[in-house]
Amino acid sequence: MTTIVFEDVWKEYDERIVLERVNLSLADHEFLVIIGPSGVGKTTLLRMLLSQEQPSRGRILIDGEPIAPEPTADRGVVFQRYSVFPHLTVLANVMRGPQWVASPFLGRLFGARRRALEAEAMALLERVGLAEHAAKYPQQLSGGMQQRLALAQALIMKPKVLLLDEPFGALDPGTRKSMHELVRDLWEEHRMTIVMVTHDLAEAFLLGTRVIAVDRPRKDPQAPERFGATIASDFEAKCRIVRESRRFEAARAEARLQLVSSN
Repeated sequence: MTTIVFEDVWKEYDERIVLERVNLSLADHEFLVIIGPSGVGKTTLLRMLLSQEQPSRGRILIDGEPIAPEPTADRGVVFQRYSVFPHLTVLANVMRGPQWVASPFLGRLFGARRRALEAEAMALLERVGLAEHAAKYPQQLSGGMQQRLALAQALIMKPKVLLLDEPFGALDPGTRKSMHELVRDLWEEHRMTIVMVTHDLAEAFLLGTRVIAVDRPRKDPQAPERFGATIASDFEAKCRIVRESRRFEAARAEARLQLVSSN
C-alpha cells in the first residue's frame, strides 16, 4: 500500500514562484497524469517526488512519512530521453541498479546471487519484449526499444512509485500505442502508483485513472513570476469514482477516437 500527500507545497527560486499551495492526496495504485502548459511546473512536481528538488514550503509524505531528501529505490523514473548506459548491454543495463545497491563498493555480484539477478532481469526483459536483444547495446535498439529498456531498468528496482516524465513524446504513433498498452499492463501487474507528466491531453485520459491540470490561476502581466502554478482542475479524487464517472469515460472515449484517427 502506497499513499502520497502534498501538504501546502510551494516551490520558489529566489524571487520566482514556480508552484504555490499545492495540496494533493493519492491513494494506493493510482495512475495520476499531470497536464498543463509548458513551463508551468509539471516536471518540477515530478522532480520533488523524486527528491531531485526540495519544496520551499510545505511537505510531501509517502506512506505518512516525510519523503526522503535524496532519490531512493522506492521511486523509479523514466524520462523522455532514454536514460540508459550506452557502454553496457541490454541485460547489463537492467542488472546495473540492483548490483550497485547490493554491492556499492564493487558494483557487481558473483556466484548464486548474480545468477539469480540475471534470471530476474531476463524474465523482466521477456515481459517488455527485449529478451532476444539482451546481448545488444542501446545504440543497436530503436527508440521504442530503448524506452522499454528504461522501463525495465526502473521496474527491476521494484519501486512503489514510478515517475514518468513525458516518456512517449519522442516516439512515433505506432510505437507510442504499444508503449501505452505495455505501461498499463505493467501498472496492473506490479500494483504500483504511477505519476506521469504529458502535454498530450488524449494520452492523459487514455492512460490515467486520475488527471490533474496545473496552471497559474493568478497572473500579473507586469511581473509574470509573481504568482506560481497550482492544481487548477482535478478529474475526481478516487480511482473508483474516476472509472465510474460519465465525464471521465466520455473524455476517455474521445481521446481514444483522437488516437485512432492520428494513427
